[in-house]
Amino acid sequence: MHESLAPALHRFVAVARDGHLTRAAERIGVPQPTLSRAIARLESELGVALFRRSGRRLALTAAGRTLLPRAEAALAE
Repeated sequence: MHESLAPALHRFVAVARDGHLTRAAERIGVPQPTLSRAIARLESELGVALFRRSGRRLALTAAGRTLLPRAEAALAE
């Protein structure tokens, strides 16, 4: 896996599992604004929305649901 991709995938998986930016940021030890920017950057680079925002909750879009198991597998290697 490309070294610069691992942190982005790690952050994506954290948010996907928690469904909440603040909780995910606390769990992985990064400031919430940094995590929010990282997710926005990943979505921009991929050209798709990975999350549907509903207030403070985040739900995976179809693209996010497709990426999640692949991201988890890549991080497990």
